[in-house]
Amino acid sequence: MNHSPRSTRFAPHQFAGVPFKRGLAWVFDVILTAVLCALVLPFTAFTGIFFFPFLMLVVGFIYRWFTIAGGSATWGMRMMGIELCDNDGAPLSSGLALAHTFGYTISVALPPLQLISVILMLVTARGQGLTDHVLGTTAINLH
Repeated sequence: MNHSPRSTRFAPHQFAGVPFKRGLAWVFDVILTAVLCALVLPFTAFTGIFFFPFLMLVVGFIYRWFTIAGGSATWGMRMMGIELCDNDGAPLSSGLALAHTFGYTISVALPPLQLISVILMLVTARGQGLTDHVLGTTAINLH
């Protein structure tokens, strides 16, 4: 049986430590998004300070969608050696990356959904969050 990250059958080692790695990747991605927002502020004549949380959502949405669509992982995920894939082990298409990013953004905007997502990542065998369960996606170790 082939247990490569792209195989249609997943091996348990592909999920080992994934929730922890996703957490660290998330911290990196949030910090990077904040830095990107700080770089964008002058282009808003610094009015972006007054709607900084919204700016974080918008910039974060664009960052996540483009990085996930371009390689099935954000830069934080790549640093941690994980990537998102569909139930068949295939990388996320641009459309599925958009849907995943939309689901993530809704969860971040509504803290109870984010809490449910984190709990699901911690208690499910594949470490899947709420959006992953809805879309049939999962994060796996690359090696």
